[in-house]
Amino acid sequence: MRVLGVDPGLTRCGVGVVDGVPGRALTMSGVGVIRTPADADIGHRLVLIERGLEAWLDEHRPEAVAVERVFSQHNVRTVMGTAQASAVAILCASRRGLPVHLHTPSEVKAAVTGSGRAGKDQVGAMVTRLLRLDAPPKPADAADALALAICHIWRAPATNRLQQAVAAHRTARSPVPTQEPAP
Repeated sequence: MRVLGVDPGLTRCGVGVVDGVPGRALTMSGVGVIRTPADADIGHRLVLIERGLEAWLDEHRPEAVAVERVFSQHNVRTVMGTAQASAVAILCASRRGLPVHLHTPSEVKAAVTGSGRAGKDQVGAMVTRLLRLDAPPKPADAADALALAICHIWRAPATNRLQQAVAAHRTARSPVPTQEPAP
């Protein structure tokens, strides 16, 4: 499975592509950051993020996209920018028919380090180790994007089974529709 991880942000949007399956060695196919000028207007910044993400999708052709779920912070301005960049990533993937999966920061940290409270240095160190890199990707947004992709690869089979079980449960509980005779 090839997954594009996206750590959304207006100034720095981390992107990372990982290939792998649970239980086997993972491989990094690409990592980087899409940057936008802080003094540009919001519309222009979102267009730059879209163009950058489209280029990554064209080049790497992922099977799925994992985006960090926006969580509440004290700085509303930061949350809004993160949410807007996240929406662009979701739109770009959905436009191509790619499945999009949202993962919380603590979920990603727990998957990669074993602790949902791990710091950025711990995440970077584990990403480096898991992908057999010479050094942690810089800036931290790039390492976080790779961590998102790793988290999704490892969690996808369990998530898919859970979704199938929920769908089967709903189907079993819903009444069978009856057809009325035609007049």
